[in-house]
Amino acid sequence: MRVWALPLALLALVSCVTLSVPRLQEQYVVPVVPLTRAVVDPDSLAKRLISMQAGWPRSRRFDCARLKCVALTFDDGPGEHTGRLLDMLSTRDVKATFFVIGQMVAADKGGHTVRRIVGDGHEIGNHSWSHPALSELPHEAVKRELKYTEDIVQRLTGVRMRVMRPPYGATDEAVAAETRREGLAQILWSVDTLDWRDRKSATVAKRASQAKPGSIVLLHDIHRTTVDAVPEMLDRLGRKGYTFVTVSELYGRTPAPGRKYTER
Repeated sequence: MRVWALPLALLALVSCVTLSVPRLQEQYVVPVVPLTRAVVDPDSLAKRLISMQAGWPRSRRFDCARLKCVALTFDDGPGEHTGRLLDMLSTRDVKATFFVIGQMVAADKGGHTVRRIVGDGHEIGNHSWSHPALSELPHEAVKRELKYTEDIVQRLTGVRMRVMRPPYGATDEAVAAETRREGLAQILWSVDTLDWRDRKSATVAKRASQAKPGSIVLLHDIHRTTVDAVPEMLDRLGRKGYTFVTVSELYGRTPAPGRKYTER
């Protein structure tokens, strides 16, 4: 029997572009990582109780049919650079969407970063437990990949995620059916910065700035060079008159479960 699970050390090498992945013939097993109960201070508890209310995060009102809206999305975290990214976004009052990997959430002791993502008002989405190509897995394995990540995020933050991003963009009818059952919309992208491949901040910022109104921009907060690119990226898009929104805000509602979205 072969275990299909990416070690945490290899996650930084993983991109979210569509790749050709060999079909798995053997049994698929998702490792269970034990969770420890974290001590929660009053402020954190208050944020968590608020987050449990329906409609979290509270969507700000934007008419993206008239405004030049762009949704920045960050995959594969939380990682060592995510906190710095959150500081940058907070300073500029920019909200984004974070598609988190369950293994990375489990490795974030006490769930501090994922709690902060929610507490700062960003949208959080499911990016699977171990970043496999979901379209290459049997049904039960797809279900576990999504459910394990859903469970740990909900346990740590109280949030029920409503959006997901299939690793590598690899999806098919079976994956769509499972995401529909889990109440998750499939969010892909229209602008790929290729930041996983080209580790040059200026290049990443330039590619992101090519966004059009309604674009969903693909980025990875596990890369230092990507986080370094964010100030210039925001400046370039800001000068063009763009409004930064979460994925759900881009559509003015929570996207429909199972449906695939690439741009507005």
